[in-house]
Amino acid sequence: MRSSVEIYNIRTRRARVVWQTSELVEAPNWSPDGSYLLINGNGLLYRLSPEGGQAPSILDTGFAVECNNDHGISPDGSMIVISDKTEHGKSCIYILPAEGGVPRQVTSNLPSYWHGWSPDGRQLAYCGIRDAVFDIYSISVDGGEERRLTEGEGRNDGPDWSADGDWIYFNSSRSGLMQIWRMHPDGSDVERITYSDSGDWFPHPSPKGDKVLYLSYAPDVFDHPRDREVSLRLMDMDGGAPETLFELFGGQGTINVPNWSPDGTEFAFVRYFPVND
Repeated sequence: MRSSVEIYNIRTRRARVVWQTSELVEAPNWSPDGSYLLINGNGLLYRLSPEGGQAPSILDTGFAVECNNDHGISPDGSMIVISDKTEHGKSCIYILPAEGGVPRQVTSNLPSYWHGWSPDGRQLAYCGIRDAVFDIYSISVDGGEERRLTEGEGRNDGPDWSADGDWIYFNSSRSGLMQIWRMHPDGSDVERITYSDSGDWFPHPSPKGDKVLYLSYAPDVFDHPRDREVSLRLMDMDGGAPETLFELFGGQGTINVPNWSPDGTEFAFVRYFPVND
């Protein structure tokens, strides 16, 4: 096995396997109606039942066949956003119907890596690399001019909206070690949330508005590589009561994108197995 798509229940504190494969798959989203998980592998997207028992089915993404792990589903479940480099050679954000179809380009500045959809469905949040600087941006789902929300204070990445729309959570190295921060959607009132001795990445606020899930690396790990010993952690919305749920072999691909169940009682993730040389 290479990849194990699993679901963790925060009430029972147990995980169950949904699907395992010898292929590399990444980044499960959970559809708003709870009916499927969306994952990527080999540049394509697939739907997978959260109940398990069957292999995933491919989703038609048209010309976009170099999708990375930065994808998601609109709050009303009607659209899918992808980050793909087929057309331009750099990651570009597109939107297409949830049932599949021809992608419509949203971002003109590249590379751009999607991470969050506003609760009202009107805005996208993403990491953009401009002149080698990693910052958080937002843009209308209709495209147009992007709005820069951070200003190069370290590396800024992984933005995801809170359920009430008041906050964008993200990870930033502005304090030295990568930590979790939050700001209002206009970039104001930036606030540090974690004060840990680990490298904290990919915060995902619960749809219940009570907890934030995130991934932690050892402090000496740079960036967010795959195939490392990592921890999945949970904390209150303001950073209080942080706890380690469990440790696993993972990292890149484990929880890059929003992954909570609609009722906020479970989340999907990917566990990896070492590659045998």
